Amino acid sequence: MKYYSIRPPARLRNYVRSFWVLEGNVSSAQPYIHRTLASYCPELIFHYKGRFEELCAGGEQHVSFLTGLHAQTSQYRRFIIKENFGIFGVYLQPYAIPALLGMPAHVVINELPDLHTLLGQEGRQLEEQVMLAATGQQRVQLVSAFLEKRIQSIRKPGIVEAIQTIYRLKGQVNCKQLAAEACLSQRQFERNFKEMAGFNPKLFARIVRFNMLLCNPVKAPSLTQLAYEYGYYDQAHFIEDFKAFSGYSPRNFFSGNAPETMYSGPQSMVD
Repeated sequence: MKYYSIRPPARLRNYVRSFWVLEGNVSSAQPYIHRTLASYCPELIFHYKGRFEELCAGGEQHVSFLTGLHAQTSQYRRFIIKENFGIFGVYLQPYAIPALLGMPAHVVINELPDLHTLLGQEGRQLEEQVMLAATGQQRVQLVSAFLEKRIQSIRKPGIVEAIQTIYRLKGQVNCKQLAAEACLSQRQFERNFKEMAGFNPKLFARIVRFNMLLCNPVKAPSLTQLAYEYGYYDQAHFIEDFKAFSGYSPRNFFSGNAPETMYSGPQSMVD
């Protein structure tokens, strides 16, 4: 398996956290199962080699998009592929959907819309260009040029500041205090936050806390202590969130016995 990331150009760094490439050689005899976890950031995905199928409840499999948006999600998903594959990803800030795609973030939460549905003919043209590119760096240049043309000014900078505060405090925040700091009523704050980041502030903070815990686990003598260090009321709440967002119990996950490759984005990159 080969994975690497590429830093975005300066003009896009407020919107794009990183570009990344994942490639692998697999076969029908030894398929690759990929689990995506709950994530507070969306990603543009281009499968330039091979095509995954989503493993759904009841054992059903559905062909995934070739190119599309893996939107912010509060749930985990499982995918399988039985042939060599190559994926090019664009890991976005949560508020990038309004700024780059011109739509409220909450309309695509937990969805996997394809690029054609999102962007019409522009999406088809971008897909063709990215698929024909020979290297990851060429794909970065193509997608960067496309996104730079679409940049709109951020209309709600106070919400972006609130999002960055949640990053900085690893999800352990008082949402009423965030609303006050943004000079908004609680209702206004929640409405504007969902438009910019997809989720309501409390759920967003829970997902941030979960992702930060995965990428920056503190050394703790027990799961109870780990839950305490990340601000959970008790171990029951910790286990409930962990199962909902990953499909695993924290004990199983941290034991190293989780059987599937997992991905939650480069969450340790706090901007």
